Amino acid sequence: MSPYLVLVIIAAYFLVLISISYFTSKNANNDAFFLGNRKSPWYIVAFGMISASLSGVTFISVPGWVVNSNFSYMQLVLGYLIGYAIIANVLMPMYYRLNLTSIYTYLGQRFGNYSYKTGASFFLLSRVIGASFRLFLVANVLQIVVFNSIGIPFWITVVITILLIWLYTFKGGIKTIIWTDTLQTIFMLVAVIATIILISKQLQLNLRGIWETVVENEHSKLFYFDNFKGPNFFFKQFFAGAFIAVVMTGLDQDMMQKNLSCKNIHDAKKNMYWMSISLVPVNLLFMSLGVLLVVFAQQNGIAIPERTDDLFPLIATQGYLSPIVSIFFIIGLIAAAYSSADSALTALTTSFTVDILNPKNKSEKELKAIRTKVHVGVSVSLVIVILIFNAINNESVISAIFRVAGYTYGPLLGLYAFGLFTKFELKDKFVPIVAVVSPIICYFLNANSKIFLGGYQFGFELLIVNGLITFIGLYLIRRKQ
Repeated sequence: MSPYLVLVIIAAYFLVLISISYFTSKNANNDAFFLGNRKSPWYIVAFGMISASLSGVTFISVPGWVVNSNFSYMQLVLGYLIGYAIIANVLMPMYYRLNLTSIYTYLGQRFGNYSYKTGASFFLLSRVIGASFRLFLVANVLQIVVFNSIGIPFWITVVITILLIWLYTFKGGIKTIIWTDTLQTIFMLVAVIATIILISKQLQLNLRGIWETVVENEHSKLFYFDNFKGPNFFFKQFFAGAFIAVVMTGLDQDMMQKNLSCKNIHDAKKNMYWMSISLVPVNLLFMSLGVLLVVFAQQNGIAIPERTDDLFPLIATQGYLSPIVSIFFIIGLIAAAYSSADSALTALTTSFTVDILNPKNKSEKELKAIRTKVHVGVSVSLVIVILIFNAINNESVISAIFRVAGYTYGPLLGLYAFGLFTKFELKDKFVPIVAVVSPIICYFLNANSKIFLGGYQFGFELLIVNGLITFIGLYLIRRKQ
């Protein structure tokens, strides 16, 4: 595929996003940037959140993940439904009742300033790492497909990637993102469906043939009940999925900021229910694409890449299929990746401005100047972390994201659980120590689980263990009354 054609596609795509930004950010104030003036239609938020929840990680990593893990990822997705129900009925009503801009304000009201800053700091750490992983995936593909052939180094690719996001988010914030995410969801879904249709034609499969090929393939195994010590055991992944949904959506400023932009709690609940239900068939689409890619590779003598994230880009862009597939791939990848990255940039700006700097009693103009500087600073941080990750990464990006989430979101899970399900107050100044010690204990427990636990291997349920250790630590530093 011509690199110059890719550049034209990218340029046209971002012209559309910047045009949307222009119209949605007219007369935008700080409330519009942070919460969209609380006027976002719930159905627009729900549809846009599909691509934000999936991101470029799903677009590339999930099809490739089928190679080593089959359909086991769907066990996590089914667990998400439980997690989203908890978010809709426990967390969101509380956020609306307290009229929060940043969800971590709750920790300050419940426990004190140290707890508040700890929660916000762990979110900032988690989201910077997570957003950087996702953007690394996109930048890496663009580097392979476009920029290597025209002599542009990877670090410039990364800077361009972040700059493009900054251009259409710096003014309108969440008010703009609600609408750009909707457009990007459309592009992403069209891209994956079109790719399935086109690759099926190459395999000479009709609709029934696609179904039979996917269902009968060895990689379509979904449920694992045979080995509870293994990382893919059903109940481990199912309950891990529920908790991952709670922490990576319900305790995440990025995802909740969109929900808080709805008109009221009833609209926000409808948004959460519809979004969660839609994720099941959408993820099945991506995993089915993964099986078709494996079958295509086997029939055409294409070696499966050692890093399975490269399977989809390899087949889509290296001339194995029609050039139309390459075009859909690039559009879908950019749409999926930027829909999560743009909201992450806005959420990080919101959290750092509101939670860390806490600019009370500032005028509208002064607050705007502060958040603009923070927006630039967060962008620079993402560039640095992406370059570090590029130097050390050697595993599937989706696996890396969930692994990091297990360590960084665990303390948030423990803090909110302790706040919601107990009436104890805390010795607030000791909360940061508990939040740091808990992931360290989990790291050593995970590294030595085969020795200490008779061959047991932790999967994504490490997040639950981390939250439990944090909860116990908080109980030990409770104020005795």
